[in-house]
Amino acid sequence: MTVDMLEYEKKLYQEGYEKICGTDEAGRGPLMGPVVAGAVILPKNYSLKGLTDSKKLSGKKREEYFDIIKNDAIAYGIGIVDAKTIDEINIYEASRLAMKKAIENMEISPDYVMTDAMPIPDYDVPVLPIIKGDAKSITIAAASVLAKVTRDHIMYKLDELYPQYEIRNHKGYPTKRHLELLRLYGPTKDYRFTYRPVRDLIDLGGIYEEV
Repeated sequence: MTVDMLEYEKKLYQEGYEKICGTDEAGRGPLMGPVVAGAVILPKNYSLKGLTDSKKLSGKKREEYFDIIKNDAIAYGIGIVDAKTIDEINIYEASRLAMKKAIENMEISPDYVMTDAMPIPDYDVPVLPIIKGDAKSITIAAASVLAKVTRDHIMYKLDELYPQYEIRNHKGYPTKRHLELLRLYGPTKDYRFTYRPVRDLIDLGGIYEEV
């Protein structure tokens, strides 16, 4: 069955909303690096063939959509929360904070916000969390692409700083090879120390490389 990626947007247009924002995050699961959120307001009834949940797209396609979305958007913003803050407030709250930052970093304030399953309580406009929203709403899908590609670019820069961790290949996710390298070299300041594989290594006296 074909999903109408504008179903939610059309309903909101009918209700009188015009500046409909979608927001999504990337990077909850990795052991290192930030969590990044994208927020975007698209033109009314916007269409971009093939746009869906960024995780279902190839890296090449995400990069292509990334430039198109930024060019076509009425407004967009990026929110970044670093590993230290993730450790301090937990990844769920850090993801919410990244979304709020992304929305606040747009040049235009929205009159309605749709998120990928993330409640944002006590916000000054209505917020609709949609489960698997990045596969149901083109606006959230666009935000997911902005978040994913931005985070990938950050991880590529970390790869240049720490080539021994082969970050370009795993982008911080706990792959078998990444865990081997983590045990070999120990965590840098860009790791999330509250995440179990990192925490366990530190508890065992693993090396912490101060960079």
